[in-house]
Amino acid sequence: MEKMDAGEFHGRELGKFKQAAFAVLPLGSFEYHGPHSPFGTDIFLAEGFSNLIRKDLNGVIYPAVPYSSCPGKTANYEGTISVRPSTMIEYLSDILEGILKLGIHRIVLLNAHDANMGLTRSVTEYVTIRHPEAKFLLVNWWQMVEVGKSAEIGFIGTSGRGHGGPFEMSAVKGLRPDLVNVKPEDPEFREIDKYSTLPYVTVEGSPEAWDGYTGLISQTAIDKGKMIVKEAAENMNKLIENWIFGTKEGDNHESGVKKANNRD
Repeated sequence: MEKMDAGEFHGRELGKFKQAAFAVLPLGSFEYHGPHSPFGTDIFLAEGFSNLIRKDLNGVIYPAVPYSSCPGKTANYEGTISVRPSTMIEYLSDILEGILKLGIHRIVLLNAHDANMGLTRSVTEYVTIRHPEAKFLLVNWWQMVEVGKSAEIGFIGTSGRGHGGPFEMSAVKGLRPDLVNVKPEDPEFREIDKYSTLPYVTVEGSPEAWDGYTGLISQTAIDKGKMIVKEAAENMNKLIENWIFGTKEGDNHESGVKKANNRD
């Protein structure tokens, strides 16, 4: 089965949209990620993981949303393009409603930008008021790999996590080896101690251990990136499969995939 790229469908091929089991909308940003990283980091990651969704799941891939709202800690770095949150909410709402009007009721929002999480949750909750039949799955690619696997991946003395850090940039190298260039003179930042073992969120304009990025970036490596991408892609595909066909004991996933691929 070939990948279904929404942008390549012709006007006479509208029926292809209705044959899809779900749509995928990649979400990125154009944001500073440090001297070693491309501004399009989140775009490349969102598109890259979208292209790794199994074709037999029968999803149609939409073009990535390349711009978004960026936090104060990156928005003031030259090169970053930040869109006002109010604009993004209206823009994203219109995109999702446009997809739903084609008769596709399930949409995966495949996200690569931390600041998109709150926006997408607000937008999708709102859209379901107008479209009760709509079902959304919000997937942050970096959450598809357990933090506890950092040592197994090869990170030493660090989880590797953080904006522009070795976990994220290794993943970029795993998809596009040519896009990351760490130099010996690039500053590094060690992780600060956690305030709690419980989940929490801090919002700071000038965080500690930060210069538009963070982390021990010298540990960025393509072999780590390939491991990260493989693990994340496998877990992402399993999540999507479960979301579409269910996880109850006795469910026949193979039959469900076959049924989705034989839609009229």
